[in-house]
Amino acid sequence: MALPNKPVGELRAVRDPEVDKRDVDVLIVGGGMAACGTAFEIKKWASDDTKILLCDKAALERSGAVAQGLSAINTYVGENKPEDYVRMVRNDLMGIVREDLIFDLGRHVDDSVHLFEEWGLPVWKKSDDGKTLDGKKGQKQGTLKGGATPVRTGKWQIMINGESYKRIVAEAGKKALGSDNIIERCFIVEILNDQADPNRVAGAVGFSLRENKVYIIKAKVIMVACGGAVNVYQPRSVGEGKGRAWYPVWNAGSTYTMALRAGAELSMMENRFTPARFKDGYGPVGAWFLLFKAQTVNGLGENYAASDAAKAELEKYAPYGTAAVTPTCLRNHLMLNEYKAGRGPIIMKTSAALAKLAETMDKKEMKHLESEAWEDFLDMSIGQAGLWCATNTEPEKKDSEVMPTEPYLLGSHSGCCGIWCSGPNEDWVPAEYKWGYNRMTTVRGLFTSGDGVGCSGHKFSSGSHAEGRIAAKSMIQYLRDEGSKVTGFKETDQELVDFVYQPVRNYLDHCNYTTAEDVNPNYCKPAGMALRLMKMTNEYGGGTATYYMTSGKNLEILMDLFEMFREDLEKIAAGDLHELLRAWEINHRLYTAQAHTRHIQYRQESRYPGFYYRGDFMGQDDKEWFCFTNSSYNKATNEWSLKKVPYIKIISD
Repeated sequence: MALPNKPVGELRAVRDPEVDKRDVDVLIVGGGMAACGTAFEIKKWASDDTKILLCDKAALERSGAVAQGLSAINTYVGENKPEDYVRMVRNDLMGIVREDLIFDLGRHVDDSVHLFEEWGLPVWKKSDDGKTLDGKKGQKQGTLKGGATPVRTGKWQIMINGESYKRIVAEAGKKALGSDNIIERCFIVEILNDQADPNRVAGAVGFSLRENKVYIIKAKVIMVACGGAVNVYQPRSVGEGKGRAWYPVWNAGSTYTMALRAGAELSMMENRFTPARFKDGYGPVGAWFLLFKAQTVNGLGENYAASDAAKAELEKYAPYGTAAVTPTCLRNHLMLNEYKAGRGPIIMKTSAALAKLAETMDKKEMKHLESEAWEDFLDMSIGQAGLWCATNTEPEKKDSEVMPTEPYLLGSHSGCCGIWCSGPNEDWVPAEYKWGYNRMTTVRGLFTSGDGVGCSGHKFSSGSHAEGRIAAKSMIQYLRDEGSKVTGFKETDQELVDFVYQPVRNYLDHCNYTTAEDVNPNYCKPAGMALRLMKMTNEYGGGTATYYMTSGKNLEILMDLFEMFREDLEKIAAGDLHELLRAWEINHRLYTAQAHTRHIQYRQESRYPGFYYRGDFMGQDDKEWFCFTNSSYNKATNEWSLKKVPYIKIISD
C-alpha cells in the first residue's frame, strides 16, 4: 500500500481555522522602516480612545529591508537644501518625478535621523582635526542635532555602525504603540472596501503564520507599507545559491497588489531597479565607490566609464547623462555595453583603492580601514563576507567582479514605481497632486509610505521612516474628518475564511490522490509556481536572460502567460502554514509583475536604459512620453486601464 501524501511543514494547516475578529480605528500593515515610523508617530496625534493595530508578516526587530542592518544612512540633508535634494532625485530618475512628495520628505527626513541617534544608533563623526571617528568615539563628538559633523561618503549619505539599526528603530515603534496593539507573524492579504462606497476602505483580512487562525479586521483608515517586490524576476543565483537576492526575499509586492485590488491607481510601475553589486554575493558597492574611492574597469583594464565612447553615449541622454552625477540606470547602461561588446567582466579595483588610502595612513589606521571594508558587509550583507572568505578574497590583495542583478520593484531606493498618492495640502502644490490628505492613495482612507509611494525614490531607510510619520498625522486627520463615513465591508466571515484558506482546501481535498506530494493533477504547489513566474518574466519581460531587453511582441506573449497563470492560481495548494504564506506571496507577485510589464508595454520608449529596454522603441521620446503613466485594475472584471498623467515642474533647474 502506498504511503499517503502528507505536508512536510511543522505547522500543518487545517480545513477550518479559528477566526479572530478585530474592530479598530487605525490599521497599520507592515513592519519595516515606514510602518515603524507610523507606529512611533501616530499616537501623538490620536485621541486617547483611538484603537490602533499593527499587523506584521514577520517580527518588527528584523522586518523590512533594513532587517540585516546597514552601514550608511543614504538620505540626510544636513547642510544641503531640500530643493537640491529634489534636483538630485529628478536627475537620477530621468526627469519624471513628483517633486511635491520629494521636497516634502526632504524638509522632514533629518528629524528621523536625529531620533535614530537619540535612540542609540552610532553615527560616524569627524574630529576637530578631520579624522574619522566611528562607534563610541563618534558618539563622544556629540550629536548631529547638536552640530557634530557626520562622515559623509557623498552629498547625501552618512556612515553609521548599523548592524542593529532596525532593532533600535523597531523598539521605539513598539514602545510608542504598545505591544498589545501589535500582531506579529500575521500576513494581511487583502484590503476590504466599504459596502456603501467602494472607493473607501473598511477593513482587511489575513492569517497567522504560527497557528491556524484567520484575522478579520474592521478599520476606518489603513496604512499599507509592506516593501517592494523581489523574486518577480529570476535571480542570477540558482541551484546552490538559490534564494540569494539583493533586496529582502519576503518582499512579495503585497503593497502594490493590495492597493491595486482595492482600487488604487499605481504610477510609474514600469520603473525598476537593477543594482550593480558584487557578483554572486550581492554585497553593497556604495561605500567602496564613495568612501574608499574605488574604480571599476572592464576586462581589458580600461576605465570604460571615462572613455570618449562612454561620454558620447551619455550625451544621447542629455541633460541627465551630461549631469555632474550620472544617473544610476545610465551607469548600468555603460556597464552592459561593455559586456555585450565582449569586454567584460567588470572589476572593482579594491586593491588599488586601499593601496592609495594607505599612502596617507599609519599601520593602525590602515588595519582599521581594512576591518571597515569587512564590516561594510557584516553590517548589511553577511553573505558577501562569507563569499569573500570562501573564495580567498582579501580586498587589499584581490579584486572582485561587479555585475547588475535581476530587476527589483521598489519606490524608496533608486527606483520610483509605486502608488499614486496625494501630496501636501499646501498652496505651492499643484491641484492635480493633492486631494485632501498627504500620502493618501486614490482610495479614501488608504495610505502608504516608503516603497509604496510612487514617483519619488531615493528615500532609503531614513526617508521611509520619515514618510511613515508624515502619513501617520494625515491618517488621524482623515479619521477625524471621514471616519464616521465608513459603514463596514459586505463580505461575511465565512466568505473571507474561504477566500484566505482556499489553497488549504485545495490540498486537503486532493492530497491523497497521489503518493508524491508535488505531483498531483488536481493542484499545483507554490514552489513550482514561483519558478514558473520567474521564468516567464525573465525570458519575455526583460530579465537577465535578455540583457533586460523586451519588445511589444514579447510582452504580448507574456500577458497571455499571465492570464493562464492567474487561472492556475485558483488550484494552488498549501499543506502547511508556510506553504499558505508562499501561495499568497505568489498571488501578490503575479499582480505586481503584471502591473510592471503592462506599464512597460504601454510606455513606448526606453526611459530607463540600463534598467530595461524596449527593443522596438529604443531611446527616449520626450515629445510623447515625458509624463507619468498610471494604471488601475477592476478585480470584478479582471480589466486593466492605463493612462498618461501630466508632469508638473515645481523646483527650477
